[in-house]
Amino acid sequence: MIDRLYALYMREAKRIFRSVYMWIMLISQPIMWLVFFGSSFSGVPSQVLISFFHTTNYIAFILPGELSISMLFVGMFSSMSLIQDKRFGYLKRVLITPTPKYDVFLAKTLGGMTRGLLQVPILLVASYFLGVRLNLTPLSLGVLFLSLAFVGLGFSSLYSMFTLKTADWQAPGVISNLINLPLMFSSTALFPKAFFPGWLRAISDVNPLTYAAELNRGMLLYNDPSWNYLGYLAVFALVMVLLGSILTNKYLNAE
Repeated sequence: MIDRLYALYMREAKRIFRSVYMWIMLISQPIMWLVFFGSSFSGVPSQVLISFFHTTNYIAFILPGELSISMLFVGMFSSMSLIQDKRFGYLKRVLITPTPKYDVFLAKTLGGMTRGLLQVPILLVASYFLGVRLNLTPLSLGVLFLSLAFVGLGFSSLYSMFTLKTADWQAPGVISNLINLPLMFSSTALFPKAFFPGWLRAISDVNPLTYAAELNRGMLLYNDPSWNYLGYLAVFALVMVLLGSILTNKYLNAE
């Protein structure tokens, strides 16, 4: 089983590294977010930033959130890859072999996670040139990558579950519009919870992006992480992967 899963995962990884356009997107999209969105608060008085964002640099505040958001968006590519395999007949050829369906699902989620983690060093380097100084230690980097891996696994699994029974090219885009924006703006990735109305705070309290952003913000900026947030993300990833594997065995079809 490990050999089959490894082979399927390596196919996903090679598709990432061989695509010039994928690398252009991996590099340009997060940097543009930091530069343009991060600069939108450059004129805010430092007293306001310190009071609400607990930093004088808004780019430093959104960096952990942007890293979390990048793991949300890569989930869409997992479902797009699954649909592509259906449309071109690759999945049909895989499923006539003894390969379990959940191996296909796990390879897609691991591929999505890998795609997202490739953006982490890019964003860290970009933030340095934008004047952000972080608490980078082996421990903080390990927690950063582990927490983002959990987020990537969870959302890649979620996206793939939505496309198990369809081969429609438009499905990932529709799902993205329905999921990404509400999750992004109901988290504390971009703004502190103090700005939220009550109903939005309730959503934020269960939003995995909030836990990832707050964990890594505490680790990279304040050196005071909330370790139980890492446990929440681990449970989120485990539940999504297990649920996705069960639904894949039941509903995945090759057309």
